[in-house]
Amino acid sequence: MSVSASAGKRPRGNLKHRLAMTVRRDWQLWILLLPALAFFIVFCYFPMYGVQIAFRDYKAAFGITGSKWVGLKFFEKFFNSYYCGRMFANTFLLNLFGLIFGFPIPILLAIMLNQLNHKRFKGFAQTAIYVPHFISTVVLAGMIYLFFSPTNGIVNHLITAAGGKSIYFIMEPGWFRPLFIGSEIWQNAGWNTILYIATLTSIDPQLYEAATIDGATRWNKIRHIDIPHLIPIAVMMLILNCGSLLSSNTDKALLLQTSGNMPTSDILGVYVYSVGIAASKAQYSYASAIGLCLNVINFVIIMLVNAVSRKLSDISLF
Repeated sequence: MSVSASAGKRPRGNLKHRLAMTVRRDWQLWILLLPALAFFIVFCYFPMYGVQIAFRDYKAAFGITGSKWVGLKFFEKFFNSYYCGRMFANTFLLNLFGLIFGFPIPILLAIMLNQLNHKRFKGFAQTAIYVPHFISTVVLAGMIYLFFSPTNGIVNHLITAAGGKSIYFIMEPGWFRPLFIGSEIWQNAGWNTILYIATLTSIDPQLYEAATIDGATRWNKIRHIDIPHLIPIAVMMLILNCGSLLSSNTDKALLLQTSGNMPTSDILGVYVYSVGIAASKAQYSYASAIGLCLNVINFVIIMLVNAVSRKLSDISLF
């Protein structure tokens, strides 16, 4: 018992020694790691000091610690607000539909690109689907307004040419989510294939050769080789995406929001911007309370999804 006990204590007792040995042996790698560590410390961990603003009636003249402590006042104010339920529902549904319709597309694109044998065409196709990712949100919103304009938009021209009536898409509440999600998929689906393509290219070519010898068709190779290799990374990406079900592209939602589509475009991100950053309100404590609440909920969701995934498939982030 004494030997096993001492063996169990040895790793903890030598932790500092082993860490020092690791730093001396791989000091070049630690130097390369320092900029990333500094970035996260400065921009992610150090700003967490300001979280207490959510519990104070923050006044710039008094500073953070000098402002009055009000506890959960702003949290209660938010949950008692008239449109709280609608904003939660709009934000959740927008992200849920985006996840349902948008998550599988990069996987399908990666599989299709991996099946292309012509290198030049494959390179052209990859470049073509990557390009929309580099279009700014403002330009993308302008394209949506232009293409779906009720008077000059190409979409309405096609509708009227087919005998239909012109639709004012940007003012219709029912069209906000399709426009938002569709443009999001078009812009980011190609870029999101990078991780899946890297996974497919790392597969041992001998697996495909053996499958060919056994008479496997292209579909059989996809089903029995490609998809099993993609499942672990796809599950991890799904877990990460579930951790942002209450976080949306606020910039695009704000640009696409109109008085007509307000019932569906009124999401939490836009509300936080309007009450926290807009010069006419500047309710910093109130906006911080909402942001903290959303982050806590997102954290709980990602923990739950991770636990379910670990139980069902033995695949998890941690």
